[in-house]
Amino acid sequence: MTNELGWIFPTLAIATWVGVPCYAAIARGRVYAIFAAVLLTLSLPAALVLHGRLRMLFPPGVAAGLDLLFAYSMAAAAVQLAHLVRARMRSSLFRWAVSVPAQTFIAGGMLAGPWLLVLLPLRLLCQALDWTGALTVLPFVEALPLAVAVASIATSIAVRPETVRFRLGDVGPRELSRVPVERFRGSEPTPLRDRPLRLVQLTDTHLGPWQSVRRLRERIASLVAREPDLVVLTGDFLTMESMGTPGCLEAALEPLAAMADRCIAIFGNHDHEAPETVRRAMAVHGIRLLVDDEACLETPVGPVQIVGADYRSSERREHLAGLLDRFPRRAGHLRLLLLHDPSGFHALPEDEVDLVLSGHTHGGHLGLVSLGLDWTVLSRTRWPDQGLFARGTSRLYVHRGTGFYGFPLRVGVPAELSLLEIGLR
Repeated sequence: MTNELGWIFPTLAIATWVGVPCYAAIARGRVYAIFAAVLLTLSLPAALVLHGRLRMLFPPGVAAGLDLLFAYSMAAAAVQLAHLVRARMRSSLFRWAVSVPAQTFIAGGMLAGPWLLVLLPLRLLCQALDWTGALTVLPFVEALPLAVAVASIATSIAVRPETVRFRLGDVGPRELSRVPVERFRGSEPTPLRDRPLRLVQLTDTHLGPWQSVRRLRERIASLVAREPDLVVLTGDFLTMESMGTPGCLEAALEPLAAMADRCIAIFGNHDHEAPETVRRAMAVHGIRLLVDDEACLETPVGPVQIVGADYRSSERREHLAGLLDRFPRRAGHLRLLLLHDPSGFHALPEDEVDLVLSGHTHGGHLGLVSLGLDWTVLSRTRWPDQGLFARGTSRLYVHRGTGFYGFPLRVGVPAELSLLEIGLR
């Protein structure tokens, strides 16, 4: 039976590798075809290698089950990528039967590729020295990324409500530096003596296979129930699926309608793929969308000036300097800047704003945040990944995002569902 089933997964893999990009090129166009081809090229080689090595270690019955598991995952990936040619939001049955196993399989293959390369010298050494015992155990070590991908399903779906506390400062480091915050999960902390600004940030909601309309609406409702002074929406609301489903963003944002006068939104990079969809959803609920504009609101802690920057991928220094010149600091106001991409903080004139609120990074996406450590794959890059940063008197808070897009799993970096309690100077 093992030999009879062993061909199924490699055959499906090759058929998908060739067939899906070709179908995408014909039915949708070159850009998505290239995207699908790159995704499959990054994930399938390692999956094929691991399948071949693992199945040789088990008795026929277990190996046959492994063959079927890989074949099902490959078939789900093929259906998921083909579905995106005519993308739309799907039922929960489709998400759990197709989207979740498909993207977990793709993520596992993508993670396994670099891991196999790291372990290659060890494998060659074991083969050269004929270490049979080590060669028997090594495939299980090589397959660890697949286990990590499966375990990360929980990280990608679950989210724990939290309260995040920090204080704005009169002084700060000359270079951008991480600043600690207080995070309270599971229960409400003791109220502060001085009333803070209570702010909810929604960012990178990415309605799609990992974020249904119902789930996002429930999460927003839970945040609204905490009675924030302000709600800021810092971009990237959609995915290919939700862009192809009229009305889903309006439905998800419905809990904000009752407090729309306290809600401010900006565009993220993906919102420029469907700007009218985002504009319409905000307008339906009366949420003000700032596109290089400002809004001034009264709050229980005083007036707040909010400047909303449109997303730019180039000439950001000139763009932000011009925006802040056009809307100078208002006397007696707390000055906030909504800036989707936190790397733009490097281009800001020094000490021009009190607090910048950003998203975009999904918290770094891959890291050790779930273990209580701040390390992510972005820790040594130009992107501030998640949490609070300072330069001079300005502070930057990077939200981990409510959803995600791109790499198909959150690995060690959970989504964020937080109320920010911001102590004023």
